Amino acid sequence: MADVRWRKTVGPAEITKISVGSMDNNVYFIAVGDEIAVVDGGSNELDAVTGELAGRPLQMVLQTHNHGDHTVVLRDLVEQTQAPVYAHPADPLPVPAEKLDDGATIGLGGVLLKVLHTPGHTPGGVCFLLEESGESHLFSGDTLFPGGPGNTRGNADAFEQIMRSLDEKLFVLPDETHVYPGHGGDTTIGAERAQLDEWRARGW
Repeated sequence: MADVRWRKTVGPAEITKISVGSMDNNVYFIAVGDEIAVVDGGSNELDAVTGELAGRPLQMVLQTHNHGDHTVVLRDLVEQTQAPVYAHPADPLPVPAEKLDDGATIGLGGVLLKVLHTPGHTPGGVCFLLEESGESHLFSGDTLFPGGPGNTRGNADAFEQIMRSLDEKLFVLPDETHVYPGHGGDTTIGAERAQLDEWRARGW
């Protein structure tokens, strides 16, 4: 059963977080006027996602990565809404997707989302950064969670890669940056930055 975790206003945007499925997958809605984007909208419970849209047209689906728990209803969502999907080409999806490049910006009703390619958890993992009204909000997918990076399944090369993604793409952001992961609770860049040495030492 879907659970609305919070709603917040950031400048002209309203962000809503819902949790769906047994793996506590987070789906985020970014609404600016009549334009709505959804981050990882294919993560289980199609009715919960379309219900949150409340009949409003979906402008786009922003996909952080291609793991099955984040794409299980993606095809159905696209068929129902006809919304385009945006993803990094290194992560093939079950539907056609518009190519996302590192550093690109996506416009939504006058606000901009910056694409940060953060490989490691998957080759094409991306985060989306919304900077508005003096605040920074990061939709981190499965790249960064409270207490550590996304799972690299014991692969030393993948762990090195995700740590490099954190160093070069995420931990250059302000400490106050809000972090919205693909599962579970939220955090901030500042809260996680202090743990980097511990993560490197443990290797996951």
